[in-house]
Amino acid sequence: MFELEISASSRVGCIRSNNEDMLLVGNTFVRDAALNARVALSECDRYLLALADGMGGHNCGEVASSDVLHNLQFFYNDLPTGLKTVDFNEMVFEWLENMKMIIDAKGRSASRFDNMGTTLVAFAYFNKEFYWMNCGDSRFYHMQKGMLRQLSTDHSLNTLLGSSEHSNVLTNCIGAGCTDCYLDLVSFTDELQAGDVLLLCSDGLTDMLSDEQLQNLLNDGADANTLCLAAEDAGGFDNVSAIVVSVV
Repeated sequence: MFELEISASSRVGCIRSNNEDMLLVGNTFVRDAALNARVALSECDRYLLALADGMGGHNCGEVASSDVLHNLQFFYNDLPTGLKTVDFNEMVFEWLENMKMIIDAKGRSASRFDNMGTTLVAFAYFNKEFYWMNCGDSRFYHMQKGMLRQLSTDHSLNTLLGSSEHSNVLTNCIGAGCTDCYLDLVSFTDELQAGDVLLLCSDGLTDMLSDEQLQNLLNDGADANTLCLAAEDAGGFDNVSAIVVSVV
């Protein structure tokens, strides 16, 4: 079974005063920090990497991203062992619906939480199967034999209309008034090979660096913090967060 070399970084960027992004690496939460880890998947039946980008322009995005990742960690660790793929999918979708209701209820409980929301992108290992999942415009990339490819689809008005005139307008997220929240959940086991590199990132990275630039940096051995620093050097207009996974 694979081992994963993981680097994670979440930075405030050059413009904003607070960081609304948060990362989950196993059972460790990362915000305004960097982390490195190595995981032998043969020694565990589940492992989770996740990134949540609190909604800029809404209240308490940092609260929404934190609430979602803490709830997701508890849910994931509490899953029964040995679930088949169809049962795993069903339970994840039930979690998403419950999480949406929790965020919405918190928004109604106090005006300071009104209309808060977050994206979510994750890479999951469960019962010897790999999955990636996405809600919003945070991204999941797969690099194989030096070629980087975005697997996730941005749930944004830009994608829907095929234009670049509506940057940062989301059509799907957790909270923030999104009534029909959904999740792309894709089995990934057959595509993963030793030597591959995975990238989970917020739009604070991809708004500053093109896919070609990301590919070149990863081929040069860049870790997550190096990518985030490159985004800051390019302007750092938003919070910037990334998780880089090397499959060994």
